Amino acid sequence: MRSKRKVSLTLDEDLCADIEKAAKTFNMAKSQLAQKAFRLWLKKETEAFMAKGYEEMAEEDKAFVDLVFQAQREILS
Repeated sequence: MRSKRKVSLTLDEDLCADIEKAAKTFNMAKSQLAQKAFRLWLKKETEAFMAKGYEEMAEEDKAFVDLVFQAQREILS
């Protein structure tokens, strides 16, 4: 079983009201709802961070390929 730790958060009143409504609507404890929200946010941010890294790597790879092709053209000319 996972160990749990109690934390304290300061949230806007309107967000607190929305959280309470969602907890009642989905019949979940607010803690459970918060855990799901945090996990979803972490997953989304991690995926966005990785996508950005892959895009940067692709740009670097393209620049390298362009350099190699230019060198080959010079050699073959």
